[in-house]
Amino acid sequence: MPERVGVYPGTFDPVTNGHLDVIGRAARLLDRLVIGVAMNAGKGPLFPLPERVELVKAETDPIAARTGAVIEVVPFEGLLIAFARSVGARMIVRGLRAVSDFDYEFQMTGMNRRLDPDIETVFLMASETNQFISSRFVKEIAQLGGDIASFVPKLTLQRTLARVRAPAPG
Repeated sequence: MPERVGVYPGTFDPVTNGHLDVIGRAARLLDRLVIGVAMNAGKGPLFPLPERVELVKAETDPIAARTGAVIEVVPFEGLLIAFARSVGARMIVRGLRAVSDFDYEFQMTGMNRRLDPDIETVFLMASETNQFISSRFVKEIAQLGGDIASFVPKLTLQRTLARVRAPAPG
């Protein structure tokens, strides 16, 4: 039986408990999960790409140890389908939080299917405790001085608070 390889793409700026929930469940379905950390400079990331890769790796190492799955964290830029092909993935894993995510994901899945009909997209619903968490809200709450401890893992919490509390350069 061929190795089951999947890609879970995102900007992970920052990685949240919702992301880790989906990663943990995807790791149980696959032999190898490649987490693609997208450059996506257009979104104005809080963390530079190398630090996002480092944080995702640190936060997912315990999941790999617990599940026995191989989890790789790789930066990428460009077309998701090209990235999936480059790592030998036959599956793209996407997390859904709410109905509002579905329209965008539905359109993206259709486009990806046209680009490569041999790569399937699989949706995993976030657990009920994580459905409302988004990186965008986590950043906004942190920047406004709110408590984000229940939304992100410990290392990410420390780094996010340090970043938003640091004085602006210049």
